[in-house]
Amino acid sequence: MSDTLILPAEARERAGKGASRALRREGRVPAVVYGGKEEPTPIHVEEKELIKQLMTGHFMNSIVKVSIDGKEVRTIPKDVALDPVTDRPIHADFFRLSKDAKIEVSIPVVFTNEEASPGLKKGGVLNVVRHELELVCEADKIPNEIEISVEGKEVGDSIHISEVTLPAGSESAITDRDYTIATFVAPSALRQSEEQEDEEEIPADGVAATEQGPDDDAAQEQEDKAPDGE
Repeated sequence: MSDTLILPAEARERAGKGASRALRREGRVPAVVYGGKEEPTPIHVEEKELIKQLMTGHFMNSIVKVSIDGKEVRTIPKDVALDPVTDRPIHADFFRLSKDAKIEVSIPVVFTNEEASPGLKKGGVLNVVRHELELVCEADKIPNEIEISVEGKEVGDSIHISEVTLPAGSESAITDRDYTIATFVAPSALRQSEEQEDEEEIPADGVAATEQGPDDDAAQEQEDKAPDGE
């Protein structure tokens, strides 16, 4: 299960772009805690601490206790905006969790037992269609990842969401179809598929001149313009 993280914060007294820029110059990141049928709470957090927690790799799927002036609020991060040039965090949103809350999250997929797949042993390729699963989870039971075994899978097989045993407290957010998570294909089939995609992406005017054939009209026009005897 995801670890619970603690993020110290302070209440924001002023809002607006000017106040936010001033906070960033001081090494702070403006943020807001919202949801739970309460008014949004503007806060700011230390940039270094936020980056440290982002670097854990599971920050967005973790319960984060935001400590606002000594009072802890259970939240889950909903968005961290990054500067397009420096990649530094410039704003963060945290969703306040009520008791027994359920939330929709994206959980990464990890495939196991590849050595026990006859198809992969024969040279087949695991073609991952979805690297993450959209799940609805109980707030205190959010998994770090979903493990899917490929044991016994042959070339031509597929893995669908209906085959996956989800942990207690989790269910698929997509319920209208039995969607594909991965397929097992022969290397030649994968290569052919990629080549077809490449061909579809080439615009008509991007074809090399040698592939278009000689420009007969242009050649005839030059011949007509040439003086006699040349």
